[in-house]
Amino acid sequence: MTASVAFQNLSLGYDDLRAVRQVETDIAEGSLTAIVGPNGAGKSTLLKGVTGILSPIEGKIELNGFARDNIAYLPQQSDIDRSFPINVLDLVAMGLWREVGSFGWLGREQRHRVTDAIAAVGLTGLHKRPIGSLSGGQMQRALFARLLLQDAKLVLLDEPFTAIDARTMADLIQVVRGWHDEGRTVVAVLHDHDMVNAHFPSTLMLARELVAHGPTHKVMTAENQMRARQMCEACETIPHTCGKSAA
Repeated sequence: MTASVAFQNLSLGYDDLRAVRQVETDIAEGSLTAIVGPNGAGKSTLLKGVTGILSPIEGKIELNGFARDNIAYLPQQSDIDRSFPINVLDLVAMGLWREVGSFGWLGREQRHRVTDAIAAVGLTGLHKRPIGSLSGGQMQRALFARLLLQDAKLVLLDEPFTAIDARTMADLIQVVRGWHDEGRTVVAVLHDHDMVNAHFPSTLMLARELVAHGPTHKVMTAENQMRARQMCEACETIPHTCGKSAA
């Protein structure tokens, strides 16, 4: 299968600490892939490498046939400043930035698309609500609406279902499955193993290094999960074994 994203001997990190080390694998085009692993395994770091927020310490990331501005990225909710004085409509409309620019005006057709995206995630009637007043589930719905408008080939989701209610989770899973049905490549960092097994055909297990990558039923074994925990615990107790950047 054609690779959408290829990791070639990839190491990523912060200052002199390598949070991800020597990862060598491909994300297949059109795949629906979960990234799993213990806390501190480098899962969010890997997504930041793909977006270009972090540059490789070693190795490289190759994107097949598209530029980084064709990536839709949803960070963790804790990374989002909800005190910014905008409403739901303004937040969702940011998904059209490639068309209108940072300060462009929305035409009638574009406003209809924003309204349709808001409706698609179940937020009809809340378009004027300040984002600071939204519940966690409502905020995540609004962020998914913004992603819908980005119309990207690659969608990266960092813990998209954390701290939201079951109804919102079920609705947003259907959005994710819709992207997959359209042939987009979707990669999500997840902690809920039941969700991974139920909805994600492919899984990449990380413990700073690659543990396993392939069909979910082959990756999500007790043996692989034990190995991942042991690898991360070794990094915590003997940090120098996890490698440092060259001085």
